[in-house]
Parts: sequence; C-alpha cells; structure tokens
Amino acid sequence: QVQLVESGGRLVQAGGSLRLSCAASGRTFSSVAMAWFRQAPGKERECVAALIWNGGSTYYADSVKGRFTISGNNAKNSVFLQMNSLKPEDTATYYCAVQTSNGLVYRPITYGYWGQGTQVTVSS
Repeated sequence: QVQLVESGGRLVQAGGSLRLSCAASGRTFSSVAMAWFRQAPGKERECVAALIWNGGSTYYADSVKGRFTISGNNAKNSVFLQMNSLKPEDTATYYCAVQTSNGLVYRPITYGYWGQGTQVTVSS
C-alpha cells in the first residue's frame, strides 16, 4: 500500500504565495514522475505541474507557467509546489500523484497513486 499525504493548502489573498508538500510512504515503488493536479468544482482534473525523475524535466500548465515551481526528491518520494502570484482562478483542490506507467505526464490515467487532496482558496 502506498499513501500520499499533501499539506500546505489554505485560504490566501490574491497575489500571495503558498507552498504545497507531498510525501509518499508505504511499500517501495518505482515511478516515472510525480505531479500536482487540481480540480475545481464542476471542472475536470488538470495537471498543474509534473516532475520527471529521469533527467529532471518539468511540465507546467500554461495557466501557471512563470508562477508555479515544482521540485522534489526521488529518493524520498516527495514533491513540492511553490505557488506565487496566486489568482482566484487557482482556487481548487490540489492532488499529489505518482505516475506509474509511461505516457504523457499530464494525463491522469497514467498515475497510479493519488493523495486525498489539499484545498487552496484564493480570495480576490
């Protein structure tokens, strides 16, 4: 069993910053990448940022480029998301996930483990 625990979500004013953390525990597992997804009410889950362990490449959704930064530690199975210049449209539940099969890093179907989510609310 693999558990992912996210933390760091809270209410913040527009223009503010937050840092989300995710730590995996449980049985040993291998992963291609770790990522942050978000889902707002009535919207599909979208990949915000992903970190590919082999080579350290990153992916960012266009809506967060230049504002969000993903980082992590493969050995510790942990990943972080630094979010700056937050906007009300960033309001969502943010999920940490582990990619366990090859495929496009922004596709949720390639992720085998998911956290329970942490709520980020940005007030205007």
